[in-house]
Amino acid sequence: MHPKFVIVLFYSIQLWCMATGTRAYAQGPGNDTLRMNVKDAEKEFLNKNLTLLAGRYNIDIASAQVITARLFPNPDFNFANGIHNDTHDAYRNQSLGLSQLFITAGKRNKNIQLAKISVDQARYQFFDLIRTLRFTLRSDFYTIYYQQQSAQVYNEEISSLARILVVFKEQYAKGNIAQKEVLRIQSQLYALQTEYNNLIVGIDTTENELKMLIKASPSTYIMPLADQEDAQESVTTKPYKQLLDSAYANRYDLKNAKSIVDYNTVNLALQKASAIPDVSFSVSYDKFGAFNNNYIAGGVEFNLPFFNRNQGGIKQARIAIDQSKVQLQSQQDQLEMDLATTYKGALRLENLYNGFDPQFKHDFTHLIQEVFKNYQKRNIGLLEFLDFYDSYKNNLLQLNALQLNKVTSLEQLNFITGTPFFNQQ
Repeated sequence: MHPKFVIVLFYSIQLWCMATGTRAYAQGPGNDTLRMNVKDAEKEFLNKNLTLLAGRYNIDIASAQVITARLFPNPDFNFANGIHNDTHDAYRNQSLGLSQLFITAGKRNKNIQLAKISVDQARYQFFDLIRTLRFTLRSDFYTIYYQQQSAQVYNEEISSLARILVVFKEQYAKGNIAQKEVLRIQSQLYALQTEYNNLIVGIDTTENELKMLIKASPSTYIMPLADQEDAQESVTTKPYKQLLDSAYANRYDLKNAKSIVDYNTVNLALQKASAIPDVSFSVSYDKFGAFNNNYIAGGVEFNLPFFNRNQGGIKQARIAIDQSKVQLQSQQDQLEMDLATTYKGALRLENLYNGFDPQFKHDFTHLIQEVFKNYQKRNIGLLEFLDFYDSYKNNLLQLNALQLNKVTSLEQLNFITGTPFFNQQ
């Protein structure tokens, strides 16, 4: 390789490094860039998310059902006026009646209890929706942050190879290098561009989901501002027993499952009470239509439960109780399994993360600088230099992925326990 070519190429790469050393990944116009930390994202989410706004109405709807359950049946009134008869003027024949239904066996109170439990269920479902969407929000936030860090690494290497390729082509045209070296750089550049494009597609998909959660404009480019201390937080600060107890106490989907058992229990009592007939009392007045004038009568009405004693409804209610208890137990077992698996996974990731030297990134950057110097002195070839730089890229990508996995594992523990134990900087 020609000595002048080495010098030109070296200084081209060096100038590029100075120009791009502080360059950040960006896609959208500066005016549309939304910089936010995870707390800001949560605030926007709680204030603007349409799914949450719609979910709040379910609580109001359930509360209105309590009002309905408290109401007493309306009395019935009837009136009749004669049209024709053979003895006297028909219009003088008038009769009227008034009746009132009385609910027996405490059915009204039981319906009120069911309506109140429904309100609790609406609240549990709403807060569990918040838990689920918050987990998605925070996971998306950290995913975008660390993937943007990886995109910056790709940006740097692609720009570097693109500049090198231009110099290679110029030197190849002058006969200073072989075509295979140009093709080698070109092939590596295309491979990096493909990897970079796949990464950007993933970032765009996650970013769109985050925009929907915080109701941001589609044209907005989100730039998460994450705290690096989140990746250093230790799962061992919270004992496993504390995590499990918190999950049983604070998981709203578990509370909802328990309330379904309570609902079915009250419903069984209601179905048994439905076998007891309600009673309707009435009073009536007839001016001329009875055997004497101005006839007044009182009455009582109820059905005789000879055949239908609500046997089917009672059986269904008993089965529903057994079913809801099984579902509750299954949900508790799943909770314990999820927590145990996620906790062990978080410990493994923490041990792996702690195995990385904190000075690794700095030391590797220094190594690359030394590689530059050795390349300038022609102690190593260009391809060997590029292999070192590619190794630097791969290690940074792995470090970003490890940090993301560690932070996400802590977010999963927050999600499973229903308690914000971690990543609350």
